[in-house]
Amino acid sequence: MRNPFQYGGVVSGESFCNRTREAADLRRSVENAEKLFVYSERRLGKTSLIRKVLADLPTDEYLTVYIDLWPTDGETSFVLACAKAFSEAMSTSTDKLLNTARTFFSRLVPSISANDDGKAVITFGFDQKRPDIPLLEEVLAMPAKAAKKEGKHIVVVFDEFQQILEYESDAVERLLRSSIQHQSEVAYIFCGSRKHLIQQMFMDSQRPMYRSGAHYPLGLIAEDHWQTFVSGKFQETGKQISPEIISELCALTEGHPFYTQHLCHPLWELCETGGAATSEMIQQATSLLLDRESYAFMNLWDSLTRNARRLLKGVAAEPVGTQVFAAEFIRKYQLGSSSNAQRAVDLLLKKDIIDKQEEGIVIPDRFFRLWINSKQ
Repeated sequence: MRNPFQYGGVVSGESFCNRTREAADLRRSVENAEKLFVYSERRLGKTSLIRKVLADLPTDEYLTVYIDLWPTDGETSFVLACAKAFSEAMSTSTDKLLNTARTFFSRLVPSISANDDGKAVITFGFDQKRPDIPLLEEVLAMPAKAAKKEGKHIVVVFDEFQQILEYESDAVERLLRSSIQHQSEVAYIFCGSRKHLIQQMFMDSQRPMYRSGAHYPLGLIAEDHWQTFVSGKFQETGKQISPEIISELCALTEGHPFYTQHLCHPLWELCETGGAATSEMIQQATSLLLDRESYAFMNLWDSLTRNARRLLKGVAAEPVGTQVFAAEFIRKYQLGSSSNAQRAVDLLLKKDIIDKQEEGIVIPDRFFRLWINSKQ
């Protein structure tokens, strides 16, 4: 029997837990052609949610373009990623794919190849004879042109949008801001999984994207939704789990979708058909996951400075909201000084190991946090 709990990739269909209100909010934003920043910590299901919203849009009315910026590292790769996504979104055949690319991108030279599944894949080169054509402006103008040509509403999603902060200049940010201001018929969703960077982009008055759209922080899933979801999956497969055990599980994962489904996966495996999950099984499932992750966690731990490790031990052990720059915390975890603590925080933020939230500094990886506590 297939395990009903999925994690680690885009989750859809019956494996998708709740998010009814969030999906409705995003749908309204799309219908109103708004510009929206959606952000949360990593693995919270932003991509799954966005893809669900896009999949539910009527194809005769909407054209959707999804662009993952994670692999990009500058203006050139940004342009190529956009050109590829736009061309593929507007094309239903190889001939149309080439025609679309040639029509909208006068300086890019498209070519078609087949992937391992036989599906047509488009790549682009540059026409060096036409250096006068501004590539970035041409790509950013495409959504409005596509809306006019296709007679449809356009939805453009930029995933991992904070990646453009790594570019050598803010040219993409500036031109994107200028472009979307004049595209009232196009909905834009900017997704990010490094909350403090995304917040910086639209809350810092010195940034080009300052106040260029509304913001939508994506939160955790409440326990009552997990109660229904988890108990339903167990019952459908001939197993039982009580509300008390689900509460115990959610206390460990805090309702985070990835970690909740991840922990449910071995818990379901440990529970025999016709049997019921127990607290002991949760402990066994947690130990199993930490054992599987221990090699990666140990390598990460060994890569950190001594003060970074000490600060992590403190954040993992203390209640959420503990002030890491307070004299008592610095003394207890032998950090030496507030400047040492600041350097450790800066390093861990850069490595995306900790996150700044309203309540304070947290370790977003629930299992890494448990692993740290298990070693103290």
